[in-house]
Amino acid sequence: MRIPLGLLCIFFVFILNNAAAQVADDCLNAIPICNNTPVNGGTSGYGTDDFNNAPNSGCLEPTITGFIESNSAWYRFRTSASGQLGFNIGFDTSEDWDFALYRSSSCAALGDPIRCNFFDNGDEDAYMGVGEDPTGNTGNVQYEDWIQVAPGEDYYLLINNFSNSNSGFSIQFSGQIFVTNPNDALDCSIINNLLGAPVAACDNETVTLDATTTNALGYTWYSDTGSGYQVLAGEVSPTLSVNSSAMYRVRVSMPAPPDIISDVQVAFSVAPVTHPLADEALCVENGTFNLEVKDTEALGPQDPATHLVSYHSTFSDADNGLNPLPKLHTINSGNETIYVRVSSLENPRCYDASEQFILEGVVTPVLTFEDEVFICENTAGEIIGELFPNAQYTYSWDSGETTPGISVTQAGNYTLTVTNTTAGLNCSASRTVSVSVSVPPVISEVLIDDLQTANTVEIVNNVPGNFEYQLDTGPFQSSPVFREVSPGMHTVTINDLNGCGTVTDNIIVVGFATFFTPNGDGSNDFWQIVGIETLREPVVQIFDRYGKLLAVMEEDYLGWDGTYNGAPVPSTDYWFKISFLDDSNQRVEARYINNHFSLRR
Repeated sequence: MRIPLGLLCIFFVFILNNAAAQVADDCLNAIPICNNTPVNGGTSGYGTDDFNNAPNSGCLEPTITGFIESNSAWYRFRTSASGQLGFNIGFDTSEDWDFALYRSSSCAALGDPIRCNFFDNGDEDAYMGVGEDPTGNTGNVQYEDWIQVAPGEDYYLLINNFSNSNSGFSIQFSGQIFVTNPNDALDCSIINNLLGAPVAACDNETVTLDATTTNALGYTWYSDTGSGYQVLAGEVSPTLSVNSSAMYRVRVSMPAPPDIISDVQVAFSVAPVTHPLADEALCVENGTFNLEVKDTEALGPQDPATHLVSYHSTFSDADNGLNPLPKLHTINSGNETIYVRVSSLENPRCYDASEQFILEGVVTPVLTFEDEVFICENTAGEIIGELFPNAQYTYSWDSGETTPGISVTQAGNYTLTVTNTTAGLNCSASRTVSVSVSVPPVISEVLIDDLQTANTVEIVNNVPGNFEYQLDTGPFQSSPVFREVSPGMHTVTINDLNGCGTVTDNIIVVGFATFFTPNGDGSNDFWQIVGIETLREPVVQIFDRYGKLLAVMEEDYLGWDGTYNGAPVPSTDYWFKISFLDDSNQRVEARYINNHFSLRR
């Protein structure tokens, strides 16, 4: 399982300039390490051949020496908890280092390594190891997968410089095991040393070395910063307080020889300082805030290449290096306190989590008012815009008004911009209202399909708009087509759904042949109107194209035979009108009827 860099509890190994190195070039003398151990050192040579001239060990192959080792350092450690474990081996990017990790309790039975790297450093990476590169470089091929460990497991770690280009290396233990067991992930009982394991500390700390020994006659303390051990004048107590990096030695004078001599490495890393950060305010509509832009403020003059900045939602998380926030942090409305931790990449025990800043999410107005509005002809004005305004916001129309809503009487597009001004920010949102004029409906034509006892009637309304249609007292419908309509007089209603008017009119459902052939052959010799009997006292008048009245038919008339005063009329088109008595006994003329037909001989 991969865990964020901010969660890594890393225990460091780093290099003391010109200091003596605790390095063992043989497996049998592997240096024991445990929690808080700053193992350091460069390598020179490889002692005895720990692999007995074997051709390989896992991925490791012979080096320029002809053997697997060339410039080697051996370490051993024992786990005392269960979980995920890894490590980072840091070095100069110009150098080529390899490693192999063996799960074994004996150098005589190392077996194959469980993790191994023999890649050259052509990419000039700064780290190799197990887990993940602490710089976040996911493309580093010199990394192996995390390992799962259990209590009581022994491991040997070989670190080898391939090419004799050697300025030393560092080791950082990492993984979830150091989160769950920060003080006892590794077993320190394997270190048999009066002064204990090497000590990693921060330069704002004082380390106390304790050499207290029963029956001791006296104590002499030494330090070596690169030019050999020198006596620390006046330091004769069983304890020594130190605050500088060096190799330290104590000589304990005993009543009988031999005296006890013990060495320990103490390495100090510069303690980071988190510098004050300015508060931030952003519009919520931006979605996220890149916390990384605050790194420069948090670091101040400190080198970003040697420090890690992480951001947390609680001080506890920042103080413990847990649950770092993603760099692209989601902005929420209101104030949020962001806690900042700056830690040393050299020694993550050295950190400062004393600063925080406020991230204010300023709400961008959410506009939900209608963006499509219909107004009627000759309207006195319709109100558009925000009907429920926020007193904290400002409103501006592209037409110049500064009220939440305006009255419009003309079609067009009207844009309202609403602004929330908070913390020096103007968070704005705009919405355009499209205003259209809705024209009242007009019954332009009535189409009757296939006259029979049940007819299909379509009401033609040539006015564009949003309408609904009703036949007689039936339900309104969106379609202008009515089916199964009986012959006779009906009432049609068209209603403008935008509230701009209703039109109602009567229509006559009758049928007639579009042509007839009065040839005396007994087929289609008469032209007549079907369904006219449903009208009161109907009268049909037939005209030629010049308006001359040719015939008049009443309800009981058989039909027109195509003659005028007994003489046949020519083949051409003829027109007709239908009139009838309405409910008030007024004779009215039927409308919306396609009133012409053809005579063919």
